[in-house]
Amino acid sequence: MSFDRSIKIAPSILSADFADFGRECAAIEAQGCDWVHVDVMDGHFVPNLTFGPPLVKAIRPHVKTVMDVHLMIAPVDPYIAAFAEAGADIITAHLESGAHTHRTLQAIRASGAKAGLAINPGTGIEDVDYLLDMVDLVCVMTVNPGFGGQKFIHSQIDKVKRLRAMIGDRPVHIEIDGGVTPETAPLVAAAGADVLVAGSAVFRGGSVADPAPYGENIRAIRAAAEAATGQMA
Repeated sequence: MSFDRSIKIAPSILSADFADFGRECAAIEAQGCDWVHVDVMDGHFVPNLTFGPPLVKAIRPHVKTVMDVHLMIAPVDPYIAAFAEAGADIITAHLESGAHTHRTLQAIRASGAKAGLAINPGTGIEDVDYLLDMVDLVCVMTVNPGFGGQKFIHSQIDKVKRLRAMIGDRPVHIEIDGGVTPETAPLVAAAGADVLVAGSAVFRGGSVADPAPYGENIRAIRAAAEAATGQMA
């Protein structure tokens, strides 16, 4: 994975057809997504229960781009190796999931995966400052984690701006997770984000049998974000 700040669209399979994940992953990639985002929830750290390492391993052969695995679980450290072995390219853990975040990031890097750090809407960025040399990605939650389809929290835009200034020239992505649409994408892209996770906004209107709407939705989000950052040709 080479680093650049071009806009990347990472559809969340939380909004895909659970009975057909393999073909859904192939469909969104064929329709132009950059990464595939996998939301892992434990029913404890967040109020929902989704996937474990066996699901990640099962869909790995169907993902040709980047598998971006977001662990909304606590404790997180005991499961890092299993998700890495299952094929995660990026493993993102929450700052709020444990007392020893630096150790968690060390464990992710030792597993061979890229290390991501997620922060909830109510969490400030002060503690992130001392961890930036350990991470490849910071994920700013723009909804409260746990469910798809929630409304974007606009107060997080300023957080993204301050985080972007803090990162400086380090090769660290800023990812946005929650409420990303063609209307909100330009707001966070202009603030400094480059990876946009979108669930319902990508999968709405399409299916494995009719994937063209996936491509239309991906292109609409990308175009809106690129227009806000001057990346369009």
